[in-house]
Amino acid sequence: MFRFETPLYFWLLLVIPVIILLYFTKKGKAGVRFSSTENVRKVPVSIRQRLSFLPLVLRVAALVFFIIALARPQEGKELVRDVSKGVAIEMVVDHSSSMSVLKDFGKKAMSRLDVVKEAFSEFVTGNETGLGGRPQDLIGMTVFARYADAVCPLTLSHGTLLEYIKNTNIVEPGSSEDGTSIGDGIAVAAAHLKKAETTFYEQSKEKESDYEIKSKVMILLTDGEDTGIGRRKPLEAAELAKEWGIKIYTIGLSGKDWYVVVNDIFGERRQRAPSNVDTKLLEEIAEATGGIFRIASDLESLRDVYKEIDTLEKSEIESFRYLDYRELFVPFAIFGLIFLAAEFILSHTLFRRIP
Repeated sequence: MFRFETPLYFWLLLVIPVIILLYFTKKGKAGVRFSSTENVRKVPVSIRQRLSFLPLVLRVAALVFFIIALARPQEGKELVRDVSKGVAIEMVVDHSSSMSVLKDFGKKAMSRLDVVKEAFSEFVTGNETGLGGRPQDLIGMTVFARYADAVCPLTLSHGTLLEYIKNTNIVEPGSSEDGTSIGDGIAVAAAHLKKAETTFYEQSKEKESDYEIKSKVMILLTDGEDTGIGRRKPLEAAELAKEWGIKIYTIGLSGKDWYVVVNDIFGERRQRAPSNVDTKLLEEIAEATGGIFRIASDLESLRDVYKEIDTLEKSEIESFRYLDYRELFVPFAIFGLIFLAAEFILSHTLFRRIP
């Protein structure tokens, strides 16, 4: 895009016709009287005489270029800048032995952890039933049983995250790893969210970026109650998260029709799985940090909870356009000076007029 920043200076072009008129009507020219100019007319016209108008042309040209320079010609380039305001999300998933209980979905039996994996993956990448995905968000994953582990750091590389989700397994029942340390899971996830900005800049390797972390949230999923074997109590960890500006959404996995397969003297049979979700604790954790608590009984209800969170925690992409202008007056000013200098030199040498 081309423009003149101060076009009002073009009004000075009206001075040029006045200068030309004065040049040709200038009075008081010196002269010598002759009885006849017959012989003078026969004298051939020299090149110097033919080019006598050149100083005037150079002066006018210099003036035109100076006026253009004063009008400040500029060349503008339209640029588009995108500012992403994402959400830092840490998924905190219970993978204790109780997450192995099953439920039939059509002809397919899925464990609670399988249901969490599928719904979580759809939350990240989107699905055809209302989840748009979270491409602008930093997302990480922490799992907990007796101990808490950050299995995937906060990342914008969601393909890597999905691999970590896929490879998350349930701990062996009765092993030293089994248990439910909700407080430790919250504490580990909160520590990762606290330094989310540092994590992003380390990943992007950029000193400056348009990316901005709009909010930090944690989504906690469990089907049990805290067994009190962790280093931190759940509500203490929740207060720490609140202090660091982290909101916690809690989801309890419960409901009917979940079962375990047992083998006894009667052979293989199904036994209804008990529901041990501490709804009071999960509700207190959510309320303490400004989040919400929901119960999910199956894959569809868990998707609905994710849709609600997806609506509450919106990422933003703000695009705005601006023009970057480059000044072009310098060449015009230089040419104006050249023409003015040429006019001055010629007027005082080759085309010098003697009254």
